[in-house]
Amino acid sequence: MKFILFSVALAAIGCTMPVSAALAQTGEQISAKFKSADKDSDGKLTLGEAKVGMPRVANNFTRIDRDKKGYVTESEIIAVMKR
Repeated sequence: MKFILFSVALAAIGCTMPVSAALAQTGEQISAKFKSADKDSDGKLTLGEAKVGMPRVANNFTRIDRDKKGYVTESEIIAVMKR
């Protein structure tokens, strides 16, 4: 369902690139933001780091951090995006 909504949103803004390319670009943007927000470069975002560098992740932190570890990884963020 999210894939369909994403496709419709891309069409609505006049995006002409294929959806797969748009998703790849989004993944690259997430990766760049994650690296920037991960101030101690440990591959994990705490809630504090997320609040500063990735507020959408911070707003959904408990949803992403399903194991209640106190941090989220880039792959966990992407996995939630794909649902």
